[in-house]
Amino acid sequence: MKKNERLGRGSVSVRIDRVERLNLAFSAGAVAASYALVSPGFAGGVAVGAVLEAANFWALFRAGKLFFSGQLGSWSVGWALRYGLLTIGIGVAIYLGVHPVGLVIGLSLILPAAVIEAWQSRPAIDPNAPALAPDDPSWDRWDPWLARERDEDAEDDG
Repeated sequence: MKKNERLGRGSVSVRIDRVERLNLAFSAGAVAASYALVSPGFAGGVAVGAVLEAANFWALFRAGKLFFSGQLGSWSVGWALRYGLLTIGIGVAIYLGVHPVGLVIGLSLILPAAVIEAWQSRPAIDPNAPALAPDDPSWDRWDPWLARERDEDAEDDG
């Protein structure tokens, strides 16, 4: 029998992206810490929230692939289905008495994982990229809030 073959079925592999692995680590740590520091009921709420947000993020990730492959109709149906199922899951969890604060914490654990993944995936800084001198007058025309040059007409009015 080959290494990845079991009873003639072939190999089965599950691919988990880096952000999902990081989210799993955060979720497991949060559940363990809340179990030790708060209560088992609170830890259960964190676990239920983490499962709901992991399923929601998985669906978002797959729907994004549909969107960028040009299947807009499938993407919009998937978006509505994803939010509908998430709403039903949250409603059922609250109805069954899951700790609401734990549930919210579990639902929000994807945020630090996504921020860390985005930070680690950022492009390298090019030290040879052209840049303006700090005292260049064109800095005065730049609007940092809109990320573009200011309109000349708007400057004359104010």
